[in-house]
Amino acid sequence: MSSKWIWQLRRLARQMWFRAALFAVAGGVASLASRAVSPWVPRQLAINIGADALETILTIIASSMLSVTTFSLGIMVSAYAAAASSVTPRATQILLSDTTTQSSLATFLGAFLYSLVAIIALKAGAYGEEGRLGLFLVTLGVIVVIFVTFIRWIELLRRFGRLTDTIQRVEKASADVLEARLADPYMGANRYDGKALPESATPVFAARAGYVQHVDLGMLSSAAEAIDAHRIVVVAPPGAFVHGSAPLAYVDAATVDDECAEDIRKSFTVGDSRDFSQDPRFGLIVLAEIASRALSPAVNDPGTAIDILGRGVRLLSMWQQRAEPEVKYPKLWMPPLAARDLFDDLFLPIARDGASLVEVHVRLQKALLALAVAFPRDLGPAAAHHARQALSRAEAALTIDDDKAVLRTLSAEVVEAAEFGSPVRI
Repeated sequence: MSSKWIWQLRRLARQMWFRAALFAVAGGVASLASRAVSPWVPRQLAINIGADALETILTIIASSMLSVTTFSLGIMVSAYAAAASSVTPRATQILLSDTTTQSSLATFLGAFLYSLVAIIALKAGAYGEEGRLGLFLVTLGVIVVIFVTFIRWIELLRRFGRLTDTIQRVEKASADVLEARLADPYMGANRYDGKALPESATPVFAARAGYVQHVDLGMLSSAAEAIDAHRIVVVAPPGAFVHGSAPLAYVDAATVDDECAEDIRKSFTVGDSRDFSQDPRFGLIVLAEIASRALSPAVNDPGTAIDILGRGVRLLSMWQQRAEPEVKYPKLWMPPLAARDLFDDLFLPIARDGASLVEVHVRLQKALLALAVAFPRDLGPAAAHHARQALSRAEAALTIDDDKAVLRTLSAEVVEAAEFGSPVRI
């Protein structure tokens, strides 16, 4: 489990301006550092490199990279707008953190600054004859980097911001965080099963309204040790919405003064929106939003909703990767990831918005059946609950008795599989 500072550093590294600024500075430094090559350059070879030839090459790079950077920014803005309108605005968070896009834009900007600084230094006479050859060799390397980056950028533009590509990115982000959470279900703490807390437990409330984006369990454990707390129960895990009257945690300790409460509060990062990094439910919510938009009358694309159901089964099938957790923070307690919540996030919106489409509900019941058969003890109850609920929605919207009969049969199979774990037909 990463600390708050490492998590914030990773978030900073995913910001587009950070990588662009880093590459730009590197480009400027490279243009000035090319003089360091001069001591190893044979003098006769250096005389053959003219300042005019170098200036021409650098001018071409500067003008073309400025145009390419401007064009790339326009393409990216269009892709973000297309994803927000055709997929869901929450999916743009994934596109904004795409490393290939950031590296491409940063490379173009860095090459522009490199050539600009090199032209200025060349005009100022900062390079001797040997230095000009060093600058020429570095420029050849920059051209190779630009060419490779441009090929990768063209390949990315074929699919960047498209519906299928965005869905795959959301699924990948969801799978990563879900895998990490299933490998460490309680994030290094003890399992909190929801039992009543002692009356002596003191609630620590959030300082502002927002979503919990990250919980630093190491910092929280240190706070527990500092006040000699018997235990701290986290009741607002990542993804929870908190406000001034919603507790982040309960502290079972003799005394909890304002300073201690502030230390505990600092362990929680509260932001304006949800984040994928520690929140496995957020990815399923985004997938459900994509399916709901596809099922809207304006779009009328049930195929996308069916595709989302298949991806949901693939994600929830990771449940078998759960491991016996190692308790790293014995004084901390964390609620488990509930299967019912995951099913609510994914299946409920699709069942509601696709109630009148029998093909969507057939696939929905089969998805629930697959999960009930695979994990009857863990996922079976949630699958049976949603099978009954989806059937009720479909029966209220469908008009053909044969369609209702098919769904009743499938729903009964889900309930049977949840109760007995029988290998029924899927």
